[in-house]
Amino acid sequence: MVQGYSGHASYNGGLDVARKVLKSEGIRGLYRGFSLSVLTYSPSSAVWWASYGSSQRFIWSKLLDNGTEHGGPAPSQGKIVSVQAAGGIIAGATASCITTPLDTIKTRLQVMGHDKRPTARQVVKQLIAEDGWTGFYRGLGPRFVSMSAWGTSMILAYEYLKRLCAVNE
Repeated sequence: MVQGYSGHASYNGGLDVARKVLKSEGIRGLYRGFSLSVLTYSPSSAVWWASYGSSQRFIWSKLLDNGTEHGGPAPSQGKIVSVQAAGGIIAGATASCITTPLDTIKTRLQVMGHDKRPTARQVVKQLIAEDGWTGFYRGLGPRFVSMSAWGTSMILAYEYLKRLCAVNE
């Protein structure tokens, strides 16, 4: 969330936020921006997984020819983990670049006060008027780093657990 964006709210921790939001906006206030979050994270996840698979295939085929297709030795665990980490970084970077505009709109809507709350269309028009099309990419740097770091750590844990749980036949 963008702290202090609305200019009038001050909070002392998460419970204070929940109490004040419930008091001023009711239960609906806790879910402000939820549908936009779903509309942001669903495409982000789809782009992430597609990018991860594509980047892994690309890395194995072009950059780290492992030779296993031609009877060569299997790649080392280190090489496998490196390719998975690189795939996670590339996937996070790709997903962040593609979905940051949606996240910018979602964040703007979530932090705006409940008085005369604008629609998504109005936020889009306001962003274009204020900053042009580059306004949609506010926060790209932190989102880029966050999604790349998250994607890398998540996929390394996922792939490790997958190897750990695999049944040798």
